[in-house]
Amino acid sequence: MWKLIFKTKNCILHKNGVRLYSRGQNHYLRYFYFYERKLAIWAPYIFVALILQGHGKDMLKVDLITGFLGSGKTTFLREYAKYLMKCGLNIGILEYDHGAVNVDVLLLKDLRGKNCEIENVSAGCDTDCLRRRFKTKLIAMAMTGYDRVIIEPSGIFDMDEFFDCMRDEPLDRLCCIGNIITIVNAEPEENMGKAASAILAAQAVSAGKIVLSRTELVSAEDIQKTKEFVKKAAKDIGCECELDDRFFVKNRDEFTDDDYHMLSECGYRISDYVKYFRSEESFSSVCVLKSPCGIRLLEKKTAEMFNDPSYGNILRIKGFAFEDGKCYELNATREKTESKIIKEGQNVVIVIGTGLDRDRITSFIMKT
Repeated sequence: MWKLIFKTKNCILHKNGVRLYSRGQNHYLRYFYFYERKLAIWAPYIFVALILQGHGKDMLKVDLITGFLGSGKTTFLREYAKYLMKCGLNIGILEYDHGAVNVDVLLLKDLRGKNCEIENVSAGCDTDCLRRRFKTKLIAMAMTGYDRVIIEPSGIFDMDEFFDCMRDEPLDRLCCIGNIITIVNAEPEENMGKAASAILAAQAVSAGKIVLSRTELVSAEDIQKTKEFVKKAAKDIGCECELDDRFFVKNRDEFTDDDYHMLSECGYRISDYVKYFRSEESFSSVCVLKSPCGIRLLEKKTAEMFNDPSYGNILRIKGFAFEDGKCYELNATREKTESKIIKEGQNVVIVIGTGLDRDRITSFIMKT
C-alpha cells in the first residue's frame, strides 16, 4: 500500500515513488512513474511536478454565451467570434437548441471558414437523449484541435446541465470552463414569470460578466431598473452574491477590441442558489415547417398569438419566411417583433413558451 506524502494538481508523491501526469494538448493523460525509496531523491521529482502544474492551461477552453430568450445572444456571439478569429484562434461554435430546428446555425453560417466551424445539437428526442448528444458532440469538438469552443444554448438552458457535463468524464480531462457571459436585454422586463426569472437569475449569478444588450434603445433609468430586476431575481432564488461589478454596459457598436479581450478573460462564478424549476418541465417549443405565410402575414399572426392566451404563454417566436422571392428572418418577443432580409434561410417557425397548445399553434400558422 502506497502512503500519500505529497500531492499537487498534477502530481502525487507516494512513499515508494512519485506519479506525475499532465493534461496536454493531445488530449490524453501522460503518465510518468519514478520509483525511489530514498527521501533525498524525491526533491527533483517534486520540482518537476511543480513545473507540470502549468500543463493544465493547455486544456481546451469552453466559453458559454447564455441569456434568456430574445436577449441578443447570437448577435453578441457573432462579434465575439470575429474578435477571437482576428486574434488568430481556431474556434468551434456549438449551437445547442431545444427546438427541433436550430435557427441560429443559419444566422451564423457566414462565419464558417478556415478558422471557424459551426456544429449544432437540436431537439427531436427526449431530454436525456438530447443531453447525451450534447456531451458527445462536445467530446468530438474537444478532440478536433480547436483553440476555443463557444457554446450558445437555448435561452431556457439549465446551468446545472453545463456544469455537470463539463465535470463528467472524459470532458474533465479534455477541456475546462473558460468564460460564462450572460446577455441581458437592457429593456426592463415587466411580465417575466417565476420560472423565467429563476432561469435568468441562475445564468446571471454564474457569469463572469453580465452584458446588457440594446442599451442604445433605452434610458439610463431603464438600465438601472434592469440591473435591479436581475439582482432581485438572484435574491429570489436565495443567492446573496454581489452582481454590481459584473454588469458591463456599453452600446454594442462602441465595443472595442479591449472590451472583447476583457470579456474573453472574465471567467465565471460558482454560486449557491435554490433551484425551483426544471427547464424541460416548465418550457416547451413548437416547430412548424413549410408555412405558406409570407412575412407580413406571419407578423400579424405572431402579434395575435402573443395576445391570445388560448395558444399558451408564448415567450418567443423565431424563424424564417419568404415573400416576393426574398428570405426574411423573424425574431419576436411579447414586447417587440423584428424582421429583416437575409441571404439564406429555411421555411420554419419556432414558438417557445409554457403551456403551449401545439395543435392550435400549428394549424393557425399553416392557415393562409
